[in-house]
Amino acid sequence: MSETDNKTMKFQVDGPEDAPVLVLGPSLGTTWHMWDRQIPELSQHWRIFRYDLPGHGGAPAHPAAAVTDLADRLLATLDSVGVQSFGYVGCSIGGAVGADIALRHPQRVAALALVAASPRFGTADEFRQRGVIVRSNGLEPIARTSPERWFTPGFAAAQPAIVEWAVQMVRTTDPGCYIAACEALAAFDIRTELSRIGVPTLVLVGAEDKVTGPAEARTLVAGIPDARLALVPGASHLAPVEQPAAVTDLLLMHFSTAWQDTLASIPVPPSPGFAAPFAPVVPVAEITAAVALPDASVTGSDDRYDRGMKVRREVLGDAHVDAAGTASDGFTEDFQELLTRYAWGEIWSREGLDRRSRSCVSLTAVVASGHLGGLAQHVRAALRNGLTPVEIKEVLLQTAVYCGIPAAGAAFEIAQSVIQEETTPPA
Repeated sequence: MSETDNKTMKFQVDGPEDAPVLVLGPSLGTTWHMWDRQIPELSQHWRIFRYDLPGHGGAPAHPAAAVTDLADRLLATLDSVGVQSFGYVGCSIGGAVGADIALRHPQRVAALALVAASPRFGTADEFRQRGVIVRSNGLEPIARTSPERWFTPGFAAAQPAIVEWAVQMVRTTDPGCYIAACEALAAFDIRTELSRIGVPTLVLVGAEDKVTGPAEARTLVAGIPDARLALVPGASHLAPVEQPAAVTDLLLMHFSTAWQDTLASIPVPPSPGFAAPFAPVVPVAEITAAVALPDASVTGSDDRYDRGMKVRREVLGDAHVDAAGTASDGFTEDFQELLTRYAWGEIWSREGLDRRSRSCVSLTAVVASGHLGGLAQHVRAALRNGLTPVEIKEVLLQTAVYCGIPAAGAAFEIAQSVIQEETTPPA
């Protein structure tokens, strides 16, 4: 086990030193222990390399706000122990890391398994909203609701010890690293790139997963040329924990038959081919027909418009921007384009101020001008940009001195309502 700096990751290694390497990646809010029940069998055949996300399981709290950053840190960690090629299994955000490596560094991944994964995880708004809740309330609300996202009701009722273990994993995660991971998932979208994943891929999903379920899994299978889908009955999001034997069998079958040239070990150079001595199992699996992938491209007339649309969506949220687009017509569409191109593509995209600072300026300017009709959206944007309710309160107190008590009073009323709405955890 090792941990170094913000360019590498904390990891654990099990299994024979001269065996090929199989990397296991965790889900958001979990640690490498989510794979504990796979280790006894998998480590008989492979050198198992597990890692923790930043700030998870006691790992150093160096936030990574992009999946590519997580992937780069993982590769740097593998480089540090002499591993050049490997098989990869990843759950949820761990699956996103594996897909990113397969896309950007295809020579390093020989076979891939994506567990409870998706080419796009929900919507950007959902994950940025989760970040707002954690920033305002800590991780306790997320910890309390994790079991209902991760496990089927029957399993949760029958296994209270495992449920408590899951809750404690989330509680002990660094909030800043959790928020950064939410930002990473908000920005992750490889729907148009799936056809470039060129390694044998198992897409494994719990049949009762309500987070990234069979529909998302089928999109992956339809887009990845050499992929098959395995549905695990009686499992939700953390299928490796809920149905460990079924998941282990599926991984054993996939990596023993799909293995190609991934024969690097820690730290021994590549060796001859490996055949896993186990009896084949018949997994619950199916191959789906191809489906049309959604168009993830952003339409724009130039780079400034495209940049502006990206920033506008990140700051205001997809729902707000989509509503503005829907309401636009021939009379207002030029104004919407002006906003996107100049307000968001020029001013909000400049590097002179960070987004937190720009939100402070925007809140003050809206109050000072008396245009309080737009204040609610700027309060929501401020929360998404990292301001806490306390910091927003301080900005509005400052406006009371320089913009007048009546304007600030009205602003406090609007902001209070928005903050309560945005930071109240789901029931």
